[in-house]
Amino acid sequence: MLITGRSISGGKGAGRLLVSPEPISFLSGVDPESGIVVEKGHPLEGKSVAGTVLAFPYGKGSTVGSYVIYALSRNGHAPAAIVNTEAEPIIATGAIIGNIPMIDRPAVPLDRLKTGTTVSVDGDRGTMEYEGTPA
Repeated sequence: MLITGRSISGGKGAGRLLVSPEPISFLSGVDPESGIVVEKGHPLEGKSVAGTVLAFPYGKGSTVGSYVIYALSRNGHAPAAIVNTEAEPIIATGAIIGNIPMIDRPAVPLDRLKTGTTVSVDGDRGTMEYEGTPA
């Protein structure tokens, strides 16, 4: 299934979908050395974002989060792509400087997307190919 959205950061990325129902803070919430979500109580706590297509509503926290996303990219632990309900400057800037494809405003709500599904994101076209049918 092809899901349309809005292009934020160009490029193509594919991987297993990792969906969070809650916003993510990259500063102090994700370890830039490992890609592991370390924020206590977060639904993704203990999971790695490395190589996934990371889908979450929006970012939260300090603008330094952009540099954490960049550090994830430099350290080889970045998501393959990012999908947000609504992009905001922290995550968009991090995706752009980290060369991570990113889209927002997907035509299918994130809560209908299943973690583990294989997807590919085309940040140039603003689309996501989703294997199967969303819930």
